[in-house]
Amino acid sequence: MLDHGGKLRLASARYGVPIEKWLDLSTGINPDGWPVPPAPPSAWSRLPEDEDGLEAAARAYYGTESLLAVAGSQAAIQALPLLRGPCRVGIISPGYAEHAYAWRRAGRVIAAVPAADLGNAARYVDVLVIINPNNPTGDRFAPETLLDWHARLAARDGWLVVDEAFIDPSPAESLAPYSTRPGLIVLRSLGKFFGLAGARVGFVLAESSWLYRFGEHIGPWAVAAPSRWAATLALADRAWQEATRAQLLKQAERLAALLRRHGLAPGGGCALFQWAPSPHAAAIHERLSRQGILTRLFREPASLRFGLPGAETDWARLEEALSNAGASLAPH
Repeated sequence: MLDHGGKLRLASARYGVPIEKWLDLSTGINPDGWPVPPAPPSAWSRLPEDEDGLEAAARAYYGTESLLAVAGSQAAIQALPLLRGPCRVGIISPGYAEHAYAWRRAGRVIAAVPAADLGNAARYVDVLVIINPNNPTGDRFAPETLLDWHARLAARDGWLVVDEAFIDPSPAESLAPYSTRPGLIVLRSLGKFFGLAGARVGFVLAESSWLYRFGEHIGPWAVAAPSRWAATLALADRAWQEATRAQLLKQAERLAALLRRHGLAPGGGCALFQWAPSPHAAAIHERLSRQGILTRLFREPASLRFGLPGAETDWARLEEALSNAGASLAPH
């Protein structure tokens, strides 16, 4: 198992802080997620069914007719390499490590590609995997740039895979409307923006014939009925979505300013997290953890990813903890 954020039980055992006393900033999940009402009893007692309203809500939200619901985009990441034979795969680096892990486990040839070299990689790899905005660096790629890279790949039957787990706050940057083009595969998730990580709901957006193959591979009932029910309502709640986008952008600016005050000027980020490179990242992570604040530590490059605090008391707690951690001694 690769290292991920959100492992509160492990952190609790290591640092002796009870689970309920942690402030978890390690995952980049919206702390004020969509408010889920109680599910109807039928959602628990019946098998999930396609076309129960979820697909229609998703098509309207993403702006495409061709999509497939999956148990979170992680499920798609694990299955994708099994639908492609021996090939050369370029994967943005640094990036969400599960992408490289899945392709390597399938026996594919992997190349770690820095963001600045992705355009060149599109000329020679068979599959190019990009995260937009990138996790953890926050690098962003304009739709026209991505579509140009896709055209290079598609000309030789290649794939462009775009993981858009963090793109919901800026939907105009999404490739969802173009996802019916052959060789373009877009992954979406309700875990981050909607704050529904526990529901395990995601979507694969691609051309219909390819999605049919993918659906045959993952089998029936990929998403539980209560999760489908909640996701349908969340995707249709446009008022909440618009208000949340505006709020997240403000909160992201606030978090960036807070980190700068303590010598951790973000090197990148998005509306749901800020990424702070620092040679002292491991030490700061340790000092914050001892105060019950969990961040996401990256060893290469040495850096921390901070998700958004929720309540005002959480913001105050982070500010105090950073002061106590001595983060202000880190180089600016």
